[in-house]
Amino acid sequence: MGKAIEQLKSGVIVGHAGLGFRAGVTGSVRQEVHDGDTINVRAIGNFGVRFLGVDAPEISFRLPGEGAFTGLSNIKWERYLSDPFKNWPRESRLNQDLISYLKAKIKPGVAMNQYRHATQAEDELEKEVSKDLEELGQSEEEFRFFLTFAYEVMDRYGRLLCFINRYQPEGGRPPGYNERLLQAGVINPYFIWPNINPFRKRTPLINAVIKPKKAREEAQKDPLLRKARADFRRTRQKGRGLFSPEDPLQLEPFEVRFLADQRRPTRWVIDLSKNDDRLIPPQNYYTVKNQEDRLYIPEEYVALFIEKGWKRQR
Repeated sequence: MGKAIEQLKSGVIVGHAGLGFRAGVTGSVRQEVHDGDTINVRAIGNFGVRFLGVDAPEISFRLPGEGAFTGLSNIKWERYLSDPFKNWPRESRLNQDLISYLKAKIKPGVAMNQYRHATQAEDELEKEVSKDLEELGQSEEEFRFFLTFAYEVMDRYGRLLCFINRYQPEGGRPPGYNERLLQAGVINPYFIWPNINPFRKRTPLINAVIKPKKAREEAQKDPLLRKARADFRRTRQKGRGLFSPEDPLQLEPFEVRFLADQRRPTRWVIDLSKNDDRLIPPQNYYTVKNQEDRLYIPEEYVALFIEKGWKRQR
C-alpha cells in the first residue's frame, strides 16, 4: 500500500483520503461534511513516522542527481562518499574548516560503515516492537501504537513527527521507542527546537525560547532531556553501539544527508553544556563536540532568539 501523505518529485506534498468511517463503514457525504470548510476523511495508505529527538544511521538515501533511494551498501555510495566535495556546486560550497573536519572523518569503507550501523538500529527497533507484541499478548493485527506530537506535526517529506510507543492505556508503559533505541546506543540524539522537552509543551511559541545564558540550566531541569543526554554520554563512555572501538560510526546521519544533497547545513546550534548567549553558525555545528550537547535551531526561528537577546557567533 502507498503512503497516505507523500512528497512528489516536484517537491509538493500531497495526501490521499476517502470519506470518513461511521460505525465501521464509510459514511455518507451528508454525514461526513461538517460545515462549509470541514470534512471528515479517512487516510488511504500508510503514514511514515519520523521519530523526534533522535537520528538513525541511513540505510538508504538519494545519491546526487538521482530521484530514487539507493542502499548505502551499494558501491556507488562508497565511490561518492570517498570524495563528496569533488563536483560540489559552487553556490552551496561548504567552508574550508567544515570540509577539513569531514575529510578527517571519512575513511575507506565509510558507506558500509553507515550501512552496518543502520541495520543494527533497524534490527533493534524490530526487536523492541516484537517484544511489545509478545508482552501484551497481541497479534500484529491487534497491536496499536501511541503517538505524541510536538510543535511541528509533519516534515517536508510528509512524515508524521512524533514520539512513539506501544498503546497501553492501563498499566505502566515502558519508555518510548525513541528513548529505547537511544539507550541501546544505536542511534544519535538529534535535538531540534522546539520539538523536544521541555520546549514542545510551551505556548505561545515565544515562551519556548530559552533565555540567554540559561541553556545548561534548562537542559538539566527537564528529566527526560537530562536522561536522554546521560544515556548517550554513557554509550560513548562505555564504547558501545555507535562508539564501538572496532567499528565506530564515521559520519553522523545528517552529515550523510547534506553531503548527498550537496547543500550546506542550515540549523544554528546552542551548546547545552554552557550558559552563554551564542548562536553557533550552522557550518560550525561540530565545534560542539558531543551530539547530546547540541540543540539545533531552524533558520526560520532564529529571529525569535535574537529578539530574546541571543547573538549570532561570528
